[in-house]
Amino acid sequence: MILKELRISRHLSQEQLAQMSGLNVRTIQRIESGKNASLESLRCLASALDVDVATLQQEKFVIDKQSDNWKNLPLLLKIWFIFNFLQIRSKRATAVRIELVSHVSGFMFCCLGLVNEAALVGGLIMLATAYLFHLLKWQGDKYGIWFEHETAKRS
Repeated sequence: MILKELRISRHLSQEQLAQMSGLNVRTIQRIESGKNASLESLRCLASALDVDVATLQQEKFVIDKQSDNWKNLPLLLKIWFIFNFLQIRSKRATAVRIELVSHVSGFMFCCLGLVNEAALVGGLIMLATAYLFHLLKWQGDKYGIWFEHETAKRS
């Protein structure tokens, strides 16, 4: 079921969707985790997300590449959809490791920058990378893009 993908694509939290649909948050969590949903729950969710029940019951989110919506998407978003199709998904632990390595190496290169100008530039680039990965983690937490087993560990 593509409930989670639809909810995230509309920038809704589980709590917001529960309020819009009139369902309990626990019910939405249960459905998103793959448990069966009653027809009445599916109708409430479909109404809140402005889709039909058949769309909500799809196993995968299918994009019509001939539609105007697809053609008008920026190239970066099209590439992101391709990565998503290939099931290449980010793991929060990987982002944390890259951020840590970037911070440590960035500070080390900045210290070397006292004697070598190129090292200073490299250090600044590594620090910028670390801060970008910090932003990635924040966005990933905000929109719930991490694998389910990782979000369950943090809860």
